[in-house]
Amino acid sequence: MNSRHSVSLLICIIVGVIAGLFVGWYWGEAATNVAWLGALFLNTLSMLVIPLLVSAVISGVTSIGNVRQLGRLSGVTVSYYMITVAIAVLIGLVMVNLIQPGVGVSTEGLQQPDEIVRMAEEKGIGDILLSLVAPNLIAAAAETNLLPLILWSVAFGIALASLGAAGRPAAKFFESLNEGMMLMVSWVMYFAPLGIFGLIAGMFGAAGSTAAFVARISAVGLHVLTVLSGLAIHFTILTLILLFIARQPIAYLVNMLRAIVTSFATASSTATLPITIQCAKESGIDERARRFVLPLGSTVNMDGTALYEAAAAMFIAQAYGLHLGIGQQSIIFVTATLAAIGAAGIPEAGLVTMIIVLQAVGLPIEGIGLLLAVDWFLDRFRTATNVWGDAVGAAVVHRYIQNRFD
Repeated sequence: MNSRHSVSLLICIIVGVIAGLFVGWYWGEAATNVAWLGALFLNTLSMLVIPLLVSAVISGVTSIGNVRQLGRLSGVTVSYYMITVAIAVLIGLVMVNLIQPGVGVSTEGLQQPDEIVRMAEEKGIGDILLSLVAPNLIAAAAETNLLPLILWSVAFGIALASLGAAGRPAAKFFESLNEGMMLMVSWVMYFAPLGIFGLIAGMFGAAGSTAAFVARISAVGLHVLTVLSGLAIHFTILTLILLFIARQPIAYLVNMLRAIVTSFATASSTATLPITIQCAKESGIDERARRFVLPLGSTVNMDGTALYEAAAAMFIAQAYGLHLGIGQQSIIFVTATLAAIGAAGIPEAGLVTMIIVLQAVGLPIEGIGLLLAVDWFLDRFRTATNVWGDAVGAAVVHRYIQNRFD
C-alpha cells in the first residue's frame, strides 16, 4: 500500500470513527443495528491472526539465522517489555495517589461478579506459567491462546535455521505464506472504515441513551480521569522513547495511527495484530523486528492494562476507606506487572486478572462492581496504549538490529 493510499485510508478510518460516535450518541440503542458491520470486520481480522502469527514468527526467526543473535534480540525485547510495563504501573500508582479518585465513592449494594471470579479462579499465577505450553496446538489456535503458538513457532524456526540447506524449503514456504497473509491484510484494510464505524456505533448504542452513558461516567468520573491521564502520560513517554532511543521520526506515529485507531475500535490487541504488522512494514521496520517483536508484544506487552489494574486496585481500596502503605503498593506494583503479562489480548481480560491483584493485597473482590459500568469504555484506551507500546518496541529493536547486526 503506497503512502497516498495509506493517508487516504487513515482519513476514511477517522471519518468512520466520528460517524460511529455520532450515530451511537444520537441514535442510542437503534445504532446496534449496524453493529454487524463491526462484527464482520473483527471476525475477518481474527481469521487472519493465527496463520499470520505463525508464519511471521517462523520466517522472522529463520531470517535471523544465528541462534546467538536471536538470544540477544529476545533479551532486548523482553527488557523493553519489562521496563515499559514497570513504568506504566508506576504512573498508575502515582496518579491514583495524587488524584484520590476513590475517596467518597459509595460501595453500598456492590455484589461479587461471580462470572469474573470464576474465570479468575482458573487463572492464577501458576496457570499463567503453565499457559506458556499447550498440549494441543490446534486447540490453542482455536481458543486464540497465542503464547504457546509463539513459543512453538520460535522453537520450530530455530530448528529450521539449524538444519541449514535442508531447512530452507520449509523456511521459504513460511516466508511466502507471510507475504500472502500481509497482502490479505491490505485487502481487509479497505473495509476498515465501515467496520470501525459499525464497532463504534454498536459500542455506544449498546451503552444505552446519552444520558445513561453520561451518568455512568459521572459516577466514577475521577477514576476515568485518573486512568485516562495516566495513559496519556505513558503514551507520551513511549513517544519520547521512539524519538530519542529508537530514533524514529514522529511520522512513525502517524503511520501507526491506523493500527491505534483500529485497536481502539476492537478493544483487542490480538485482532489488531495483522494491521500493526502491516503498518510497521510500511514504516520500514526490519522484518526481523516486526515479525518477532509484534506477535510477542500483542500477548505479553500490556502497558495500558498494567497501568489500569494498578490504578483500579488503589481506587477500590480508597472507596472502601482502606489505606495501603508502601509495602502493599509494592505488592500491587509487582502483581499488576505479572498479571498484565497473563492478560490475553481480548476485550476486558483485564477484569479477570484484576482479581489476582486484589487478592494479593486482600482487597474485596466486590469492588470490581465499581468498574463494570466504565470498563468497556476505558478498555479501548488501554488497548490503544498497548498497541502503541508494541509498535515502539518494534522500532527500538529495529534500531538495535541496525547497530549490532547490520
